[in-house]
Amino acid sequence: MQEYKPFKSGKVREMYDAGDSIIMVATNRISAFDHILKNDIRTKGAVLTQISKFWFDFTKDIVPNHMISIDTKDMPEFFQKPEFTGNSMKCKKLTMLPMECIVRGYITGSGWESYQKTGEICGIKLPEGLKESQKLPEPIFTPSTKAEIGDHDENISVEQGAEMMEKLYPGHGKEYAEKLKEYTLAIYKKCADYALTRGIIIADTKFEFGLDENGNIVLGDEMITPDCSRFWPLEGYEAGKSQPSYDKQFVRDWLSANPDSDYCLPMEIIDKTIEKYHEAYELLTGEKFEA
Repeated sequence: MQEYKPFKSGKVREMYDAGDSIIMVATNRISAFDHILKNDIRTKGAVLTQISKFWFDFTKDIVPNHMISIDTKDMPEFFQKPEFTGNSMKCKKLTMLPMECIVRGYITGSGWESYQKTGEICGIKLPEGLKESQKLPEPIFTPSTKAEIGDHDENISVEQGAEMMEKLYPGHGKEYAEKLKEYTLAIYKKCADYALTRGIIIADTKFEFGLDENGNIVLGDEMITPDCSRFWPLEGYEAGKSQPSYDKQFVRDWLSANPDSDYCLPMEIIDKTIEKYHEAYELLTGEKFEA
């Protein structure tokens, strides 16, 4: 049996080269404030993979995605082990584009902080008098660079993103940047509208895109999971204050309140985090999560 080692290890994912495809494994690690925490969150990787699969299937009419299968029987024998079951995805090989595609439907987090100071988010002027957590008149596209582990992403304009990609793909930079904005907003609107029918507000999220071997733009990485999005319960939602969440904002809030934690969570916070991830999955899909 051929042995495989990850060629890339991110904050949460391990990437394996399987020849004609990539095996993307979502670990149980959790990151916050650009740090990988010292605790594992059991079953988290499987939740992320299953939610991503749900959304990839849901949006394939808008843009193609990199998912081939999450069944380990479709993967090399090395991955047909319990530790890879449920948390692994066989994916098409892509050349990833260097722009993180962030979309905000509600004003919160760093966007709220920026708006209070300048009336803008990432250079986009917004109406006066908005409240914290309020729904924006229209979702906004606020891309950023992709940082390595330990570094911070930097907000950029669509024009700056186009310039970045023009250096890599002469003659295509503006085209790619505009297409990423179009896809990002279309996907968000479809998914956010659906999530509302399931009792969840998707306040913001991010996407990553790449090019396939034919130069087509393809959606990659993960998709609208609790790790890359803010999920709020629709029940009890009220603008003018921060919202309870199903995502890792819960972990961020605890870390902010406990600055001496050294990025180590107590068991009750781990258990509560797992519970929130499972609840988000079950609300969105209508299915019981099976580890």
